[in-house]
Amino acid sequence: MKLTTTPYWWEDRPPAPDLTPQPPEKTDLLVIGAGYTGLSAAIAAHDAGANVTIVEADQPGIGASTRNGGMFGAHPRLSLARLTKLYGQETAEGVFSEATPALNFVRDLQIRENIDCDFQQSGRIVMAWERKDFDGLKKLAEELSSTSVKAEIIEKADLGNEVGTNLYYGGILMPQHGSLQPRKFHDGLLNAALKRGVAIVGECRVNSLERVGGGYLAKTAKGEVRADKIILATNGYTDKSFPWHNRRVFPLPSYLIATEPLSPNFLSQLAPGRRMMVETRARHSYYRVSPDGTRLLFGGRAAMKPIEIHKAAARLAATMAEVWPETKGVKLAHAWTGNTGYAFNHMPEVGQIDGLHYAMGFSGSGTVMAPYLGAKAGWQAVGDPRGQTAYLGTRLRTHWLHPGGKPYFLQAADLWYQYAVDTAQNIKARL
Repeated sequence: MKLTTTPYWWEDRPPAPDLTPQPPEKTDLLVIGAGYTGLSAAIAAHDAGANVTIVEADQPGIGASTRNGGMFGAHPRLSLARLTKLYGQETAEGVFSEATPALNFVRDLQIRENIDCDFQQSGRIVMAWERKDFDGLKKLAEELSSTSVKAEIIEKADLGNEVGTNLYYGGILMPQHGSLQPRKFHDGLLNAALKRGVAIVGECRVNSLERVGGGYLAKTAKGEVRADKIILATNGYTDKSFPWHNRRVFPLPSYLIATEPLSPNFLSQLAPGRRMMVETRARHSYYRVSPDGTRLLFGGRAAMKPIEIHKAAARLAATMAEVWPETKGVKLAHAWTGNTGYAFNHMPEVGQIDGLHYAMGFSGSGTVMAPYLGAKAGWQAVGDPRGQTAYLGTRLRTHWLHPGGKPYFLQAADLWYQYAVDTAQNIKARL
């Protein structure tokens, strides 16, 4: 079978629904981007009484919303001490306290809108690549114990019950986390917005925004739109048309592979716990069994810049064989990539600048945080108090390495990254 370079999630999906051919001349709220963030924002704002239009530069869901690994969970990527240093105690504690509410919000959204996305509360296990990483995971579990997030420490001796490898030094299990089929989840959100009468226009890039009176004039590929408020929901696909946001959120590629179907016994040997599995090393590998229980899906940072997809697939297959030597020679069916919208502080933000609202910078946690914070942005745009969130205080920051435009600094970062990965691997091999 020839390797397919489209996402595994796109197989056997129904045709896309009919969209609005061109945007209206006037709308209360214009949402730019039709991924998880934009669709959730539109649903929240519509249900709060706003007339909402969504415009998408390509086709809805063409980006990370249908390309991610389908890992469903939200916990702070930074420690409580680090968050406190960056943003202050109130914001740090608020971010920790919102982890379970964010999870519950998105799960409730799926249930309320009757979205069949193969959700399973499988739990997610984070595994320590080095001994010091295990110490850090135990510290995280201790911090989370004061919140509603459950985290169970798994010693190295017990890790074999979860994953068939001796590569790691232990881990923590977050049993509330789960898995889903990301394309089905996106399709469900899209249909939920459409049934509300939200106008959704594809292939309608916004070329410029101009302040007009108390609102905006958006010049798009399909005509001009006047809007009282704007929500920017482009995350890892934010271009230089939005320079303030483009400087603060940059596209970091993530690559994924899916194997050909494997035997149930073989999969049970590799992943007996059937968890979502993530490791702490710089490659940031994450992997799982497909929702139908027939394949391995393996993702990670094959590079920190765009590279040829077959080269990326070979790197991921080699990493997978490090985790499970038994997979060496296993054939691949799919290899694909998508952009994570990365923030320099590894934390997303919800905010607004002069009437332009946004939620972005999810840094790899978008399956939960994008719809959750998208709804927050939608409520904020219409003045609904449900928009209050600690993520108003996380503040996206700039970096001198990225003055805007394309993230050329990732070229140099990739050289360092490949060197660091190879060095760490050689050290580990000698232990």
